[in-house]
Amino acid sequence: MSLRLKEKYDNEIVQALQQQLKIDNVMQVPRVEKVVLNIGLGEALENAKALDAAVEDLTKITGQKPVVTISRKNIANFKLREGRAIGSKVTLRGERMWSFLDRLMNVALPRMRDFRGVNPDSFDGRGNYTLGFHEQLIFPEIEYDKIDKIRGFEVTIVTTADNDEAGRELLRMLGMPFAMEG
Repeated sequence: MSLRLKEKYDNEIVQALQQQLKIDNVMQVPRVEKVVLNIGLGEALENAKALDAAVEDLTKITGQKPVVTISRKNIANFKLREGRAIGSKVTLRGERMWSFLDRLMNVALPRMRDFRGVNPDSFDGRGNYTLGFHEQLIFPEIEYDKIDKIRGFEVTIVTTADNDEAGRELLRMLGMPFAMEG
């Protein structure tokens, strides 16, 4: 398994970020803490097989078994009862996280139709970045003939950055293809 992104972070990006953000202590340099992939499935209420298919897709994409997310409260408008399975998510750390980020930035994103870069403003105010995808097919691990339905999902990159600027700079240096403003 190639960890070239981790090596690039350790050998080049830490020093560059430390100088650019004027940080004295190397331990304060922003780093990627974890990556969370999430598929919300409203359809799982009527179709139990949809949940199995989503779990299988996430397993293929990440190489790790996802957990099924359960609703926490009743919402009448959505015909939702507390305790029902409504999605699935997987949290990546360490080697799997670096490997996934590498594949996301260098393989999956360039495969998107009409791709001109990701939105540089999708930060949450605390340096964490969330990307939404309309289909799981951008990952080469997913075979088009074997899926039951095209599903959207979210990828959240959690960083230790204090603010959006530091988080954006960290992801830019890692190779996240942000769209140009203007």
